[in-house]
Amino acid sequence: MDLSRAAFRLDVVLGHLGRPSAEAVIAHPTSGALPLASSDPQQFQYTLDNNVLSLEQRKFYEENGFIVIKNLVSDADIERFRNEFERICKQEVKPLGLKIMKDVTIATSEYPISEKAVSKVQHFQEDEELFRYCTLPEILKYVECFTGPNIMALHTMLINKPPDSGKKTSRHPLHQDLHYFPIRPSNKIVCAWTAMEHIDRNNGCLVVLPGTHKYTLQPHDYPQWEGGVNMMFYGIQDCDKNNARVHLVMEKGDTVFFHPLLIHGSGRNKTQGFRKAISCHYASADSYYIDVKGTSQENIEKEIMMVLKNMNGLEDLSLQDFWRLQARLVKGERINL
Repeated sequence: MDLSRAAFRLDVVLGHLGRPSAEAVIAHPTSGALPLASSDPQQFQYTLDNNVLSLEQRKFYEENGFIVIKNLVSDADIERFRNEFERICKQEVKPLGLKIMKDVTIATSEYPISEKAVSKVQHFQEDEELFRYCTLPEILKYVECFTGPNIMALHTMLINKPPDSGKKTSRHPLHQDLHYFPIRPSNKIVCAWTAMEHIDRNNGCLVVLPGTHKYTLQPHDYPQWEGGVNMMFYGIQDCDKNNARVHLVMEKGDTVFFHPLLIHGSGRNKTQGFRKAISCHYASADSYYIDVKGTSQENIEKEIMMVLKNMNGLEDLSLQDFWRLQARLVKGERINL
């Protein structure tokens, strides 16, 4: 970690201790025949004017809250990310702040840390090899269509969805990503999620509910699943089961960009392989933090603060502080976040 990053992180912590505070690509709407927006093409809420997205692409995102760009990330880059993930699993590298997660069915077993035990790594912003994903020009080119030119990387994640144990714990409940972020406005946040191999319903592809990015943030909690649920896998408790679902079948290198209020999740992995994807949430650097106390997001703040206290002895931090520590500038100027 460079000195400026280290100083910034230290400033946040010390501040709470009472001390002073550092090739062209095309949109692919998936196999579902989804409608384009019928509104005036000059009236856009969710995309910004530039010469990257076509009018049809902008209309599609405006109406549906997501868009898939085919073959965006190269095989060579994906292979590098896969190799670095394997190094992390072998503990050959130990990036600062990295969170290694296991599926709940093996979390308490004596399984050693290995690629077969790790279901996800989060917060890889201090691993320069994995963090290259967040800075790829081909990714940022599209991110800027939603955030504008000053871009912060917020949340980084490489998912290694394991074969389901039979308890269906490899599922991810339907949710909205904004539940985790005390950042507004939501329209200036976007997730880039890249398939690292062929992904379909058999190995647990993403499922989205088109148009739900127009909803408000819904209350989230842990689902009452008989086989258990993974840590931080919050879901919408009363999700409308009549809402049409679209399963995103993707090839290696395909990338979906989606709004933080879009309701989405993923099914269980019914294969014997480990389904991999890499992702990053981005926000405009001129976004702002909100206090989540008294809101539906208070439960996630309490859980994250409890984890920080138990693991690191840190107290009196807020959800805002947590994300300040993760956020990293990738383009333009750091303003508020």
